[in-house]
Amino acid sequence: MIHTDVFAKLLGVLEAIQARSATPTRLSLGAAASVVALTIVLRYLTAKQPKLITDYAKVARKVNDNGAEVDEWDFIIVGGGTAGCVLASRLSEDPNLRVLLIEAGGSSKDIGISKIPVAFAKLMRTQWDYNFYTEPQQHAGNKKKYWPRAKLLGGCSAMNAMMAQYGAPSDFDEWALISGDQSWSWNNFSKYIRKFEKYTPDSRFPHVDPLLRGANGPVEIKYSPHIWPGAQAFVEASINVGIPFSPDFCTTKGTKGTNKAMMYIDSKSTRVTTESAYLTDDVLARPNLKVVTHARVSKVLFDISDGTPRATGVEFASKSHMDKVGPEFRARATKEVIVCGGTIHSPQILMLSGIGPAAQLSRHNIPIVLDAPSVGANLMDHPSVNLRFREKTGTTFHHLTPHSLNSTRLLIRDLLRYKLWGTGPLASNVGESVAFFRSDDQALFPPAEYNNNLEDANSGPDAPDIEIIMCAGAVRAHTIPLGPKFQAYQMIVILLRPTSKGSLFLKSADPWDDPLMDPSYLETKHDVDVLVRGIRAAIKIAHTAPMTSVTDVDAIHHPELDHHISSLSDAELADIVRDRVETLYHPVGTCSMGAGGVVDSELRVKGTQGLRVCDASVFPKLVSGHPTGAVIATAEKLADIIKAHYA
Repeated sequence: MIHTDVFAKLLGVLEAIQARSATPTRLSLGAAASVVALTIVLRYLTAKQPKLITDYAKVARKVNDNGAEVDEWDFIIVGGGTAGCVLASRLSEDPNLRVLLIEAGGSSKDIGISKIPVAFAKLMRTQWDYNFYTEPQQHAGNKKKYWPRAKLLGGCSAMNAMMAQYGAPSDFDEWALISGDQSWSWNNFSKYIRKFEKYTPDSRFPHVDPLLRGANGPVEIKYSPHIWPGAQAFVEASINVGIPFSPDFCTTKGTKGTNKAMMYIDSKSTRVTTESAYLTDDVLARPNLKVVTHARVSKVLFDISDGTPRATGVEFASKSHMDKVGPEFRARATKEVIVCGGTIHSPQILMLSGIGPAAQLSRHNIPIVLDAPSVGANLMDHPSVNLRFREKTGTTFHHLTPHSLNSTRLLIRDLLRYKLWGTGPLASNVGESVAFFRSDDQALFPPAEYNNNLEDANSGPDAPDIEIIMCAGAVRAHTIPLGPKFQAYQMIVILLRPTSKGSLFLKSADPWDDPLMDPSYLETKHDVDVLVRGIRAAIKIAHTAPMTSVTDVDAIHHPELDHHISSLSDAELADIVRDRVETLYHPVGTCSMGAGGVVDSELRVKGTQGLRVCDASVFPKLVSGHPTGAVIATAEKLADIIKAHYA
C-alpha cells in the first residue's frame, strides 16, 4: 500500500493541476493526461473497503452442515437489481427487521465506465452482462436475438441508457383494471414516482413544472448538460411534421410529443443507479442489513406441512472463474422471501423451486410444489428497428471511438471536460431527444394515404404506441460502430404496445443454465404494420427542416445507410422490420399481476405464503415508454405494503 505522505503529494499535484485548469489557460495534453492518470490512482487509493459479503458463512450455513443452526432473517431478497436494492434499503430502515439481499453479480461502484453516461453500451457483451440470446424468432428471420441484462447490483439501472420517462398515466390505470386494485392507478401510484425522484430544475427547460416532480427522493433526475445540435434539430423537425412539443414526458401534460429526454444522472453527470441511490455507505452500515454478492440463488425452500406452501428460505452458491460451482449455502426467512430476479430470472427461480407449469417441471424432474401455469408466460418486450443516416455537420460522437490522431485528441479533450466539469459528450446518453406519438395520428398519417384499420392496442387515447429516439452516433448489432469512414446518426423506431406475446421456459433443472426465452417478436401483423408506420415517420423527420441541415441526402446508395428506404413500398419496409428487429431491453410480464397471473395486487405469489415477486416481471402490460421508473416505484410501493403488514 502506498504511504500516506506519498498519497498527500499525489493529491496536492492533482489539486494544483485542477486549479490551473480553472484559469483561462488551456491545459496541455500532458497535463490532461496527468489529471486522468492521477485521478485513477487516487480513486483506487481512496476507495472505501466494500461492505459487501462474499464469505457466505457469515450469513448462512452450508447445506451439508448437519445439525448446524441456519442463519435466520426476517426478509430474504433474491436479486439486487433495480427493485431489489430499493427494497433492501427501505425494509432495513426499521432496525428491528433483519434483511438479507443476495445478488449474483458485484457492485457497479467499482466499474468506472458504468458511471459515464455515454459509455453504457461498453458494459454489454462483458462479464457484467448475462449475454442472453433468445430462441430463434420464427417471425423475424429465424434469428436468435441478443438480450443484454446487467449482472450487477442495481441491475439494468446500472447498464441502460438512463432514460427517465415512465410511460402514460393510462398505462397504470390499465394495471389497476387488470389487477382489480385502484392503488395501481396513476392517481395513486404516481406518488411513489415522486417519492423516489429528486428532480433538478434546469433554466434551459422552463416548461417543466417542478411542483409536479419529486424533489427529495434518493434518485437524482436531470437533463444532461450536453445538447448535441442534431438532437435539437430533431425536436424542431418533429414539431414541423406535426408532433407537438411536450413540456414534460413524466406528467399528464406531456405523454405524447417531442423534447429532450431527462436522465438518471447526478449533479456531476454521473449515472444514478438504484445501488448508488439506495445502497449508500450509511445504508450498508446498518447492522440489520447484509448484502451478499456473486451468489446465485438456486431455489426457494418451502414448508408444505399445512398444505399451502410457505417460503422458509433459500439455497445459493457461487461459481469460480474456472466455472466450478462452490458449496451450497442455506439461509432461512422467518417472514418472507421476495424474488427480485428480473423478467428472466424470477420465473426461472420459481420454476426451479417447484412453482410453475406442472408439465414443464415434470419434464426436468423438479418436484412440483405448486402447479402455476402462468409462470414464464406473458413475455412481452419493446421491439425496435434502427435506421442509420449520414450526418453532414461533423458533430456526432464519432470521435469517441478514436480512429486517428485527431479523433484521439478530441476524445482526450472530452474526457477532461467530463472529469473536471461534468460536461461534454461523455455526459450524454447518446439518445438525447425523443418523440412519442400514435400510429393513428391523422396529422402524421393522413387517411387519404394510410389505412386506418390498425388495431388500437394502447391503454388510452393519450397514450402513444410509437417512440423514436434520435442518437448522436450509429452502430450495428447494439454495440458495433459503423467504422471510421463517415459520420452517421441513428434513429431507433420503437413499438411501445406490441400485441405479440412470448414465453420463457427452463432449459434444464440446472440453475446455471440460462432459460429459453422466446418473445415471439412480430407474431402479429399489427406489430409489423405499426413499426412500418414508425419508419415512415422517421424518414419524414429526417428530411424535414431543420433536420435537412443534418441529414446528408447524397449518401443514398451507401450499403450501411438507409437513405434509400423512402422509396420502398410498405411490403419492402416490412421485410426490413423482420430482418432488423431487436430488443430495446424492456422485457416484462413473466410473473404478471392479474386474475390469470402469477401474483396478486400486493405481489404475493398466488397459492403460497411468505413469497412475493417484485420487478418488471410483475407488469401485466408494457408501459408506453421506459420501465426503470415504474420498477423503482413498484418497489417503493411494495416496501410500504410490507411495512404496513408487519407494523
